[in-house]
Amino acid sequence: MGGPARDMPHATSRAAILDVIRAAGTISRVRLIQATGFTGATISTVVRRLIDDGLVTEVGRSESTGGKPRTLLALNESSRYAVGVHLDHSGITYALTDLGGSVVARMSRAGAGTDNPPVVVARMADEVDKLIQGVGISRNLVLGLGLVSPGPLTPASGMRLTPPTMRHWEDFPLDQALAEATGLPVVLENDATAAALGEHWSGVVRGTPSFAAVYMGTGIGAGLMIDGVVYRGRSGNAGEIGHMCLDADGPDCWCGGRGCTEALAGPAAVVTQARADARISRAAGLAQGPGGQRPSVAADFAAVARAARLGDRDARELLEGSARWLALAMRALANIMDLETLVLTGPSLAVAGSVYLPVVQEELDRAFFARAAHPVVARLSDSAATAPAIGAATMVLRAELVPLRQGSLPLSSALGEPEPKAASGAAAGRTRQAASRGDAR
Repeated sequence: MGGPARDMPHATSRAAILDVIRAAGTISRVRLIQATGFTGATISTVVRRLIDDGLVTEVGRSESTGGKPRTLLALNESSRYAVGVHLDHSGITYALTDLGGSVVARMSRAGAGTDNPPVVVARMADEVDKLIQGVGISRNLVLGLGLVSPGPLTPASGMRLTPPTMRHWEDFPLDQALAEATGLPVVLENDATAAALGEHWSGVVRGTPSFAAVYMGTGIGAGLMIDGVVYRGRSGNAGEIGHMCLDADGPDCWCGGRGCTEALAGPAAVVTQARADARISRAAGLAQGPGGQRPSVAADFAAVARAARLGDRDARELLEGSARWLALAMRALANIMDLETLVLTGPSLAVAGSVYLPVVQEELDRAFFARAAHPVVARLSDSAATAPAIGAATMVLRAELVPLRQGSLPLSSALGEPEPKAASGAAAGRTRQAASRGDAR
């Protein structure tokens, strides 16, 4: 920003100032000027409005360094809340966070399965109500709902191309339906990108401005955070390493390609191999379910991971084979983006990350192209199972610069605009895939 616009408080300055206060914990107005580059007049006006709105509070004074002690500002974390929902075939995870991004309630319920989308949406709306009521907060304090699901997503039709297990969701207006059912504004995002946001706010990468969150649930993807800003790509589907070709003669993938990372290393591939091996199948307890039906891929994958942790050598070797394929994709991603941190996250890595992490790190240490210049550190998420839901709520929190309940959220001018150095991210829009227009160019 430059010129007169710097003296005119608007959505971007409000968002940036609020985010700097959040990241700092406590900060003075003078330090806000230094951290953001905004003028004193802008800081004074925006901070006063944030205090009037109850979002920021004065919490005392700093120690004197010879002059008058400075008044310190802090986020009023209990002033607003946001709901995050992670929708997947195998499970639906809910998180309620306060304005600071701290999780105040979470729960997991049965996944979408084969139920019709309207049935699942009605159930989700009921479960969101129970989540909010269980904490005992006023619904008026809930800013909105972030909804994440497997990609790829499109601005016009939501889940346009879906994994086979969710094919009946194609073209279903997911965000519109859930907004009508809950009465809350809804922001839609893919699960891997949301996982990166979740890790940025509450995971092991706090203070690391550029990293990739490699996500494995029922599928594989990656969310990219570059200099504190989410990189989404042209359509919001950046980071699809699950559909990077690792073997041109490999197995067919549901996306239409062959030899994709997901087809070689994903949970479904692991489960298929485990069921084909009678000894591993017995060790993991991969029996038929009631009525001859098999449990979900997620449940079977967790069973194989459990057998590996309990010492079954064959189960462990099967997972390590998957991990080697995933490590190749992660090395390619690290090479392309010149990353220094990769986070393993997602429900499948929550149960098997201890097997995958050393395999991935060994590959990065051995063959990362720029290893002579700097290492790449792979880390296992502290919140792997719930990072997408936390990230979904974070999308709403980052849009607090304009109240969501006042209609459409005019953030298109803010998307793509560089944030101040100390700020930690970009805002998300209200409408479906508003953010897919990109906030990094």
